[in-house]
Amino acid sequence: MGWEGLLVGIWLAARAGEALIACEEALLDERGIIGDRYHAGQGTFSSGEPAGRAVTLIEHETLEALANEAGILLPAGAYRRNLVTIEVPLNHLVGRTFQVGEVVLEGVRLAEPCSYLEWCTRPGVRRALLHRGGLRANVLRGGKVRLGDLVRAGGGRAAQ
Repeated sequence: MGWEGLLVGIWLAARAGEALIACEEALLDERGIIGDRYHAGQGTFSSGEPAGRAVTLIEHETLEALANEAGILLPAGAYRRNLVTIEVPLNHLVGRTFQVGEVVLEGVRLAEPCSYLEWCTRPGVRRALLHRGGLRANVLRGGKVRLGDLVRAGGGRAAQ
């Protein structure tokens, strides 16, 4: 894949149900973003399948499209995803590794929207985000991410 994008948003919440707060940088380990609810096992869906719960990503272009196509204009943190990227083909990263700054992630599955997300935001969000709600990923190599970090393919190996 010949692409390179940028990290333009970092969001986390210490506990389930809390509003996400914007950060300029974050530290990740194999459990996710240190200080985030899923790292602590306190996310709304923490008791489910652990694969892909470490970090979630969404494309900035998706947020723009929702505003233009469906009139849904919400701040990036309202979508309850940890990392916001630009020019990164997230749907194509399922089963692949990619690097965000010094961190290596493995795309596990699409982050399809749920009724909880719609309850937290507004009616229509779930339908509007179908198949473009972002990506759930595991952390293969931890480290620090910062706003403006490059996002690129590779950086490690995906599970076989």
